[in-house]
Amino acid sequence: MAISHSRDEETPQAKARWFQSLTVEQRMDLLCEFTELILSIQPDIAEKKDAPQARGRVCVLKRK
Repeated sequence: MAISHSRDEETPQAKARWFQSLTVEQRMDLLCEFTELILSIQPDIAEKKDAPQARGRVCVLKRK
């Protein structure tokens, strides 16, 4: 597999293929790393309740 540094190749499908190529242990390691990162930035996030709904309309932008 070739290495690319192009953002155009960072599609959701390519990211999903990469994630699926990981072992279960590697996936769990990533989950733990993401959890530690979030908790280091916002330690009290576990005590927070669900976020309030956004009022009004939400516009989702998608790059072609």
